[in-house]
Amino acid sequence: MSALMKKSIFFILLAAFLASAGLSAQNPVIRDQYTADPTARVFGGKVWLFASHDIISPVAPERKWFCMADYHVFSSEDLMDWTDHGVILSQENVPWGKPDGYSMWAPDCVEKDGKYYFVFPNAPREGRGFAIGVAVADAPEGPYRAYEKPIPGIWGIDPCVLQASDGNTYLYWSGMGLQGARVKEDLTALESAPVRLDENLPQGFKEGPFIFEREGRFYLTYPWVQDKTETLAYAMSDNPLGPFEFKGILMAQSPNECWTNHHSLVQYKGEWYLFYHHNDYSPAFDKNRSVRIDKVVFNPDGTILPVTPTFRGVGITPARSLIQVDRYSALGHLDAYIEFLDEQRPFDGWYVCLSRPGAWVRYDRVDFGEEAPETLTFRYRASRDCSVYVSLGEAGGLFDLPASTSWKSVCLPASLSTTGLQDLRITLEEGADLQLDWVSFGDDGPVVFSDSSTALEKYMVPAGDSPARPDEDGFVRRWLLLEPISKPHRTNNDFTETYLRELMGQNYFPGQLSDVLPKDGARANKTLRWHAFDSKLFNVKLFRFASNLSEDRYGKLYWMATVVNCETDIPDVRLATGSNGASMWWVNGKEVVLMDGDRRMVVDDCASERLTLKKGRNVIWGAVINGPGLSDFCVRFLDAEGKPVTHYTITTK
Repeated sequence: MSALMKKSIFFILLAAFLASAGLSAQNPVIRDQYTADPTARVFGGKVWLFASHDIISPVAPERKWFCMADYHVFSSEDLMDWTDHGVILSQENVPWGKPDGYSMWAPDCVEKDGKYYFVFPNAPREGRGFAIGVAVADAPEGPYRAYEKPIPGIWGIDPCVLQASDGNTYLYWSGMGLQGARVKEDLTALESAPVRLDENLPQGFKEGPFIFEREGRFYLTYPWVQDKTETLAYAMSDNPLGPFEFKGILMAQSPNECWTNHHSLVQYKGEWYLFYHHNDYSPAFDKNRSVRIDKVVFNPDGTILPVTPTFRGVGITPARSLIQVDRYSALGHLDAYIEFLDEQRPFDGWYVCLSRPGAWVRYDRVDFGEEAPETLTFRYRASRDCSVYVSLGEAGGLFDLPASTSWKSVCLPASLSTTGLQDLRITLEEGADLQLDWVSFGDDGPVVFSDSSTALEKYMVPAGDSPARPDEDGFVRRWLLLEPISKPHRTNNDFTETYLRELMGQNYFPGQLSDVLPKDGARANKTLRWHAFDSKLFNVKLFRFASNLSEDRYGKLYWMATVVNCETDIPDVRLATGSNGASMWWVNGKEVVLMDGDRRMVVDDCASERLTLKKGRNVIWGAVINGPGLSDFCVRFLDAEGKPVTHYTITTK
């Protein structure tokens, strides 16, 4: 028996909380890709976020400045849970644009009579500089169809559209200063000559105008290089085309000198919010940006209080969700700091380290509802035993966390008698260098899984030496499994096709998708090994596999591989699979199935197009990602009549 199977497990978790874990509004708000230049609009009772999309140019990697090939749109009803509706417009779909210009910069979108007008800059197919074009759709999520030509008479970037109370539509842009003009409602042409808006404003580089109207006054907001990097400044006028009177700074320049900022302001459910960007996920390269949100407050005279950027962001976090304390409201700065969970995979997020007794972190606006929780779960690691004091208003309690050099979740009884809205503060009382990923409160007592209930022998055994065969229903039961890679997720709703392709497209280990498989027990890297198993069930229990590694079972990316050996070609078959949660599958190096979304393990949930299993070796690769839930998968091949294919052998060599 392998050392892996000899490990005894006493893993404490709270199943109820993990089943209901959700996404809370912390900054950045989009966490699976770079997003910049956010314009937020309210359509149909939702906030729609139109953003540019930073990438490294695939045709000229040395071009690192503001490389963007397409646009996504995201929506939310609560500013906490965001849905990615995918790509709504790509550079190759703009008739007048350069198909490899990578210049699709800051956009905007407005609605008129049930039509949605998406306005964007792009490099023209002929000539230099930027033009501004329009694409139209019947819904905010698209599909959008671009006009054949850009708006005539405009050369510039950063379009913004204002539908003013005077009944007119105005377009603003930057290029030869900040400019504005009245336009037709369908944005096909200007209806007035462009007007310079910045002639009365302080000197310095300006771009990205965003104009909004509030209580009969017009606000011109814009990025402005006052010193070294961009601030957000604003001016006011009684007329949509000015003249504008400078009022001050809306947001100061970034202390870490992220060169750009770009923004929009929107009123939603009675509150005003500032959408802007920062290089949170790319601190060493400030051209990869991510969208943030913070609240805006107006003075009685209509001026704006300067907005201080926060990690905490906006919204109220349910106590029974994953509370990412690294997105703190306040921090004991001398003794506490944040770091990436994995610098090579920044979208995995951060942890907060409480380095010595007295260090603390505070996370505001946690909603406990009407009933006090019974448990508190910590995901942490620490090289020595630690004790923390958790305070929630007048309630509080001391919790002991045993040393663990790997990430671990421990659920403890929590008699805190806490209800309603509270600010959470965690203080290190004893120990050192406690690293916290998240905490969560729950309603059920801790569930202890003993050795007998989690023993891996119930579900899988080490692979035998002789070739295996599929079972009578055709399911493949012999697999090489890689020890899981941590990919924390607050909700399985993150698993969009775009996210999965980006996630699975990363390089995690040598020989990924190769036709030569690693050996049982071989290292994939310094921390992860491969293990060859025969599953006792038709569905391979990844959840149990992680349990017997003393691992968290949730928020994991699993890789698996096997070899199907055929005596002759077997044509016209389909790979049929089910998984909990999302997954991708490859046969002989070719992607054949992608299962996105929040899935449960269902036999033959998805099937590939018809393919041929060739004579000899056929290598099957798979990758499964789970969030706050169980994880398993099943795979088999079906013939042209939908019957299981069984006349082959299975090895991991």
